[in-house]
Amino acid sequence: MSLGTRGYGFRAIGARELPSIAARAGLDAAQARDLAAVAAVLPFRTNRYVLDELIDWTRAPDDPIFRLTMPHPRMLADDDRAEIATLLAHDASAADIRHTATRIRKAMNPHPEGQRTLNRPAAEGESFDGLQHKYRNTVLYFPRNGQTCHAYCAYCFRWAQFVGEPDLRMAAAGPEVLIRYLDRHPEVSDVLVTGGDPMIMSADVLARHLEPLLDPRLERITSIRIGTKALAFWPHRFVTDPDADQLLKLLTRITESGRHLAIMAHVSHSRELETDVVRHAIRRLQATGAVIRCQSPIVRTVNDSADDWITLWRNEVRLGMIPYYMFVERDTGPRDHFAVPLAAATAIFTDAYRAVPGLARTVRGPVMSATPGKVVVDGVATIADRQVFALRLLQARDESLVGTPFFANYSDTARWLDDLTPAFAPRFPYEQP
Repeated sequence: MSLGTRGYGFRAIGARELPSIAARAGLDAAQARDLAAVAAVLPFRTNRYVLDELIDWTRAPDDPIFRLTMPHPRMLADDDRAEIATLLAHDASAADIRHTATRIRKAMNPHPEGQRTLNRPAAEGESFDGLQHKYRNTVLYFPRNGQTCHAYCAYCFRWAQFVGEPDLRMAAAGPEVLIRYLDRHPEVSDVLVTGGDPMIMSADVLARHLEPLLDPRLERITSIRIGTKALAFWPHRFVTDPDADQLLKLLTRITESGRHLAIMAHVSHSRELETDVVRHAIRRLQATGAVIRCQSPIVRTVNDSADDWITLWRNEVRLGMIPYYMFVERDTGPRDHFAVPLAAATAIFTDAYRAVPGLARTVRGPVMSATPGKVVVDGVATIADRQVFALRLLQARDESLVGTPFFANYSDTARWLDDLTPAFAPRFPYEQP
């Protein structure tokens, strides 16, 4: 069986190779310059597996995986793109380009929904850099060694992690920070290790971050989640990488300790699940006792039809994975290009949900991971001759609000919770009187 390696190991491909990628996609010189301008502001990274195994070059640049991974001119405002393109065309200094790019980035809401203010924990005068604690039972951990990916999604809401600006980056120096925080917070039972991508780390380094959680005195930590795009963008991590077997043994130690290990796989399009190597990687991960849960935002030009999601969820179930979330594109970075309005996203979700069997209906969506919590749009309803969105808090910063239903006035154009207005009430349940 071919595993699609084509004789290569992992090598990151960056913006310097965009001209050859643009030429392969049939783009002209002006279009290639636009891609370079976007990549000077927003992060770009890919690898040979994505280029050779996932992208259908006969459809580029309109191929969904090309759209998923490559810069697009409309990811920046026209004026911003033109300004950067002019600097590049005139061989401006790196300092001038960096200064302009920084100004543009800071206007793109790099850390939405209180990630660095409301979610950043502190206790007894100590600030715990590289952690987030939004919901009572769950802590997010950003290990410094895992703050990159095998390839970047163009829509990524954590793009600020990857642009080389330390004041925008979230990262913990080591697991000692996490353990100190857990010692002070006995209510925490779940740890989500995220990034970036923790699977970018070697097995030895990942073990240094995960094994402290297996200490018997932390028996109350019953679930460990690992957020990763590696299954989609570098499945060789679990199959042919030099330390793949060592990595799988580490994951097996976690499940054998009695913890629930969830691989939170970011799968944006069904094509990411169609190669031999990814299916082999899935089987190897499942053999460790880990459960693979799949999630992605709905992304314009990538997976913005019901058929996209029907195919994706059916394939996930066929491969023994659990459809988990359809997210809404967060209000950060290039969301003006990628966001799908809530009304359209709800219609797509509903049409797809109706068409899949019950085992795929574990999925929830469309979901906004917003400041007050995870808000799902349950549907559009007409109540007292008034068209409204029916919404519900799946998770909430204020735990007493979990499960609370509420209504918002219908809008064709609203893309985020902040775009909505309350219906049948003066305010939303999470708003202060």
